[in-house]
Amino acid sequence: MRSFFISMAFMFGALAPTQAGVNMRLRGFVGDPVLAALISFAVGTLVLLGYAIAMRIPVPEASTVFKGPWWMWTGGFMGAFFVAAAVIVAPILGAGTMMCWMVAGQMVASILLDHYGLIGYAVREATPGRIAGAALVVIGAVLIEKF
Repeated sequence: MRSFFISMAFMFGALAPTQAGVNMRLRGFVGDPVLAALISFAVGTLVLLGYAIAMRIPVPEASTVFKGPWWMWTGGFMGAFFVAAAVIVAPILGAGTMMCWMVAGQMVASILLDHYGLIGYAVREATPGRIAGAALVVIGAVLIEKF
């Protein structure tokens, strides 16, 4: 079962530069990176809405949803920033450099989130091996950018 989730992570990782390229092309037609990101989010919202309706996923009471911490609402902001930033950065850095630096940032943040058990993650110590792995990703990003 774990290999299924690793494969899934690999696949959605492969979609990230593809999505950035698709949205970069959309930007060329609509003329603005933020508008391209907005259109992308609108399409994604419609797809998720259609899925939720088709699967008959129950909608919780608003009072239940609003009981959560304030910061749980920032996920949409982060997603919007991610998509818009990728549209802006992709044509300048190219897919390889953009993705390497994106993954490097993800690795550093992930190790910190795991180590401190932040935002609901189980605590996983930042061992020397994990830190070395993240450092290698950063070194890889530097090499991809330079060569």
